[in-house]
Amino acid sequence: MVPVSVVIITKNEAEVIASCINAVKLITDDIIVVDNDSTDGTPDIARKYGCRVYRENWNGYGVNKNKGIAYARYNWILSIDADEIADLDLVSALHEVKLNDATIVYDIKFISYYGTKPIHFGSWGRDHHIRLFNRKMVKWSESPVHETLMLPKTATVKRIKGHLHHYSVKDSVEFTRKADHYAQLSAGKYLVNNKKPTFLKLHIAPLFHFLKNYIVFFGFLDGREGFMIAKMISRHTRLKYRLLKEQPLISLQETPKVKDNLVAEYSIES
Repeated sequence: MVPVSVVIITKNEAEVIASCINAVKLITDDIIVVDNDSTDGTPDIARKYGCRVYRENWNGYGVNKNKGIAYARYNWILSIDADEIADLDLVSALHEVKLNDATIVYDIKFISYYGTKPIHFGSWGRDHHIRLFNRKMVKWSESPVHETLMLPKTATVKRIKGHLHHYSVKDSVEFTRKADHYAQLSAGKYLVNNKKPTFLKLHIAPLFHFLKNYIVFFGFLDGREGFMIAKMISRHTRLKYRLLKEQPLISLQETPKVKDNLVAEYSIES
């Protein structure tokens, strides 16, 4: 086994959690699941497969991921989501990597799926994230949405072989629900950071993101699914700025600001 702890945060992931765990059991003997009030038996499934399960109140993605890191047995952390499955190339690469420099963080390529179809183009086809790091040097930001890894200036990013297969959405209904949910969270974050819903953001940015994903990044080569993804990214962009414009004013002194430039954000695009 690799001296790496896998941290997964969950809420009602019974459909996918077993496949996720089976893959990471090939990597480590320490799997931590931080669960937020699942009602579908997710914690029981995780325990059945040998995970250590902790029930935590929901305080945001970054906060709960940091809680999972604190429970870890090892300092090296592989942070994944319940709908992500490590392939055998990644498992093999992790067994070979030398974890002797805490300043190195490891970037992993993703293969994202729309339903059962792997997406090769558009923003989804270019997806990759830093997911393996040492907790002595790195932790998650604790913003309510688009959590980021806060890296020291001395950090070196290395790409590791293999992929995480991300089963992003089952169908258009789930995709719409997720896009709208993240738009609401993004609008709240932008409000806290005092961002303005300018004319360009409201009217030009949605079209720009559609054209970038569908034309510039060759999303049309993924067929109907490529069009649906580009369309939904455009919708997400428009909605978050419209919601920002409609948000009531709040005291910005009540909530600390979150820097946008820490590391690349997670978004509905990935």
